[in-house]
Amino acid sequence: MAEEKNLVRSLTVDIAAPAELVWSVLVDLERYPQWNPFTVKVESSLRMGEPVNLYLPNPASPGELVHVIEQLVAFEPHRLLSWEMFASADNPDAARRDQVIEATGPDSCRYYTTDLFLGPTADQVMELHGPWVKQGFDAVALAVKARAESLIGNRR
Repeated sequence: MAEEKNLVRSLTVDIAAPAELVWSVLVDLERYPQWNPFTVKVESSLRMGEPVNLYLPNPASPGELVHVIEQLVAFEPHRLLSWEMFASADNPDAARRDQVIEATGPDSCRYYTTDLFLGPTADQVMELHGPWVKQGFDAVALAVKARAESLIGNRR
């Protein structure tokens, strides 16, 4: 598939916590600053089609944040959380981010996240930002694992 060359995928982490708990970490937007190194702030109603305001560290200007507005396009509890940036007259860039949780047992799951760059600028965006997004997504996967496992440890 031609689009796959513009797909960034994090490492896959096995998490010693139920899928429901990992889901609760992903949708607890207020606590993102406590654990998420890549998307340090998120503002959204988490209603389908509504805006998702993302704040990411700016790789070109340390200490500054990049504000990106996307739309919620998938909300499948305990399985899939996705948002998408659509191309516009002002910005031809487009991408879809999927955060995937796969239950592997009653007390365990697997997590990974992907970003598929879309539209006429996909090749350029992948070339310019792909490695930075991959590094950030790998950090998020490890952080989701650490956050969920610390929360499950606190429950025991």
